[in-house]
Amino acid sequence: MLSKLALPAFVLMVLVQLYVPGRMIFQKEQVIMDGKEFRFRTAPIDPNDPFRGKYITLSFNANEVKVQDSVDWYTGDPVFVYLTTDSAGYAFIQSVTKDQPFELDDYVNATVDYVIADTVSTVFISYPFDRFYMEESKAPAAEQIYNEAAVDTNQVAYAVVMIKSGEAVVRDVMIDGVSILDLIKKQQENPQ
Repeated sequence: MLSKLALPAFVLMVLVQLYVPGRMIFQKEQVIMDGKEFRFRTAPIDPNDPFRGKYITLSFNANEVKVQDSVDWYTGDPVFVYLTTDSAGYAFIQSVTKDQPFELDDYVNATVDYVIADTVSTVFISYPFDRFYMEESKAPAAEQIYNEAAVDTNQVAYAVVMIKSGEAVVRDVMIDGVSILDLIKKQQENPQ
């Protein structure tokens, strides 16, 4: 009797283990395929620690918003960040709220990083998309390219982020309009 239940239970366990990561991958792919593209200008970060394993750590210029009352905002609070684009096509925060929007799609789920209280207070946002993952062998070259672009005021570095109904996925990191992956490939083909 026990052996009759063991096989179906094992099959069910295997199916559940395949379903969970499969669903996560499917949801991220849906955001990439159907989401709206936003370009987030990156901000320079500590050049001594831009990588932790197989990803670039990203910091963004569009990470703060002015609010009237700082007592309503606490570090770690979940928030909904409404986004729009400036005249150059880069993302910036239109507003932030604690109430989930139902009629708008151009928002992202985020958290309050910290608040500076003053006459008009500033809420700093921590986005869930602060890493760009890549193949491990490309990491050292990407680190060098990204660090150079982050401190060079003549270069424009930004992340292409797909956003749909609060979910966000970093699709690429661009340096002067060229994918960092293409820059790495070009560098590997033409070593100096």
